[in-house]
Amino acid sequence: MNVKLTLLDTGFCRQLELFSRKGGRLKNVPFHALAGLIEHPVHGLLLFDTGYSPRFFEATRTFPYSIYGKLTPVVTDEAQGVRAQLVARGIDPDLVKGILISHFHGDHIGGLRDFPQAKLYCFEKAYERVRGKTGLAALREGFLPDLIPDDFEERVTFVDRNSPVPLSKAYQPYTEAYDLFGDQSLLLVDLSGHAQGQFGLLLCDHDHGEVFLCADAAWSSVAYRDHLLPHPLARLIMADQKTYRENLYKLHVLSRNRSDLRIMPTHCEEVWQTCKGDFSWRS
Repeated sequence: MNVKLTLLDTGFCRQLELFSRKGGRLKNVPFHALAGLIEHPVHGLLLFDTGYSPRFFEATRTFPYSIYGKLTPVVTDEAQGVRAQLVARGIDPDLVKGILISHFHGDHIGGLRDFPQAKLYCFEKAYERVRGKTGLAALREGFLPDLIPDDFEERVTFVDRNSPVPLSKAYQPYTEAYDLFGDQSLLLVDLSGHAQGQFGLLLCDHDHGEVFLCADAAWSSVAYRDHLLPHPLARLIMADQKTYRENLYKLHVLSRNRSDLRIMPTHCEEVWQTCKGDFSWRS
């Protein structure tokens, strides 16, 4: 079943490119925080993450969360929040039925509170990693507690409580995924490593074919294409370095096997410049 995907740029942080991949420049570059608007023919409007919002600045105002804001200086404003962008497109934000949370870092959950009626979907092992953590314990996980809705546990569905289904050999070396709606339209693939319980999303866009939103399993398209690990200092903040390396290699192999599959890291400048929000691809 095909869906329509639109990428929304919610702002960016600046960081040295060399931290994101071997051979990167000693230069600050923007790392966009992209969210995906999914128009599903059966299940309506859904979001893949919510990126940044001005709530990020509120959540990082006080110590120790202020360290997060200083380490990753963020540029965003009210108009770049997903809710405001939907309004600008003539879409009622309250029509968003669900939000797929790839993982719980602050640049992926910044807009959760802007959608108080939406169902929430995540991996239980991702939530358990951050549940109840505050202060330095939360900061070590890249987690900002104030971004989580007060009724989160009442609205969430833990997708990984179900059994995964086998994937077609076309997606090897990935062999299984969680079928969100049981119709093969949205397949969630475990991409742990960068964060415990991070998932990516396989879907088929009705205009552009198969897409793999791989969240932060790679920070750039160059990294997975050329199999370039991030700087050792960047690896120190990862939940599981070994699993991160394994998933980066799997993405590399998948990209070599499937040149027709569009693998899209959340923070990749190349992805954003190619799509420019309306998903109109350039040749």
